[in-house]
Amino acid sequence: MKINFSVNLETIIKSKKISQEELAELIGVSRQTIYKWETDICLTNLNKIEKLLEVLKVSINELLY
Repeated sequence: MKINFSVNLETIIKSKKISQEELAELIGVSRQTIYKWETDICLTNLNKIEKLLEVLKVSINELLY
């Protein structure tokens, strides 16, 4: 199964109508970090994925696959 974290994250953020800045503040990272995740420049750690799931109210499957 292929991980589509960056594509899914960007899609979810747009569908939730939340800005990179707002999401970054809610999970405790910089806006640049959100940008790097969306553009597949880098990945995040498990703690931040858990926080993303909580804040965005999505399942792990929606975010990763």
